[in-house]
This record gives sequence, C-alpha cells and structure tokens, in this order.
Amino acid sequence: MRIGYRRVSTLDQNTARQLEGIQLDKVFEEKASGKDTARPILTELIEFARDGDMVIVHSMDRLARNLLDLRNLVDRFIAKGIKVEFIKENVQFTGQDSPMSILLLNLLGAFAEFERSLIRERQREGIAIAKRAGKYKGRKPVLIQSDIAGIRERIAGGISKARIARELGISRQSLYKYLDESVDNKGDGENLPI
Repeated sequence: MRIGYRRVSTLDQNTARQLEGIQLDKVFEEKASGKDTARPILTELIEFARDGDMVIVHSMDRLARNLLDLRNLVDRFIAKGIKVEFIKENVQFTGQDSPMSILLLNLLGAFAEFERSLIRERQREGIAIAKRAGKYKGRKPVLIQSDIAGIRERIAGGISKARIARELGISRQSLYKYLDESVDNKGDGENLPI
C-alpha cells in the first residue's frame, strides 16, 4: 500500500502542494507543529502502516524538524518492514540501505534542521527590528474579558477545558492563562494578553 503523510504547522496553512500528482492508496493529513513526534495523526499512521507498505512524504522537514527525530521515525518504519520515500529529496529508505544512503539521510536531515534554525533566527531578528520601530504589536488576543464568564459557566456545566480550548483553536495552556488573568483583570471587555 502507498501511504502519504502530509503536514503543515498551523490551521490556516494548506497541504495542497504536498504530494500533488503522486498516486496514493491512503493519505494521513496533519495540521500540527513538527517540533516533536507526539502527533496524533503521525501516531495513527505508524499504527496503520504494515510490512511491505511505502510511506511517502513530501520532504524530510514534513516528517520531523530535527535529525534525531527523523532518524528515529525512519528507523521505526524500517523496523516494521515499511519503506519510506521523500519526494523533494528524491530518496528512499528500505531497510537494506547502503552506508551511503544512511550518510545521505543524516546529511539531508542535518541540512533541514540547520535551515529551520536559520529561519527561526531570521524571524526573531525581524521581530526585534519591527518592535524597535514600533511596528510589531504581537499576536492579537483570541478572547476578551467578557468571553471568560461564558467559558467559566461552560466549565461549571461539565464541559472539559480541553474541549473548550479545541473549539476556540487555542492550547489548554492558553485557556488556563486566560482564566488566571481574568481573575486579575476585572474590566469589562478588556483584552487579555495571550
């Protein structure tokens, strides 16, 4: 079976360009950060794939953000008899790979990790410059003070904080932060920082 894995980091990004035109029997699509491997759809894929299957990913950075995670995931697939192919890098790993293939995986994975680090560094520098120029205001709050009362009522009514956070499109930690800060900020309609 040819199984595709597509991933983007945020909900507003789109996976359309990944694996376009590639013949696949099943696709697993995820909108989650690649900073770690504890991703629900990736876990489903690992559990679903069987000996003899081929997992096809657009590029190495879609599967993992660092070399250690990339190696662990590829090794995990190979241990189950699953081949892994990366389209952008034009490489395939089958478990019967030559030392040169393993070296290539390490080199390409290290370059992908290095490239990601450079992007983050440039992003931080750009934000610092924009802040000094007074142009960067940060992320706008998702909730305002008046929303918190309704959220507290839902929690008191038995709805889990995890469910509420999912519905709002924020993390549970952010929801807890809003709830904690609403105790300190009592003004009606006042924006709460995230």
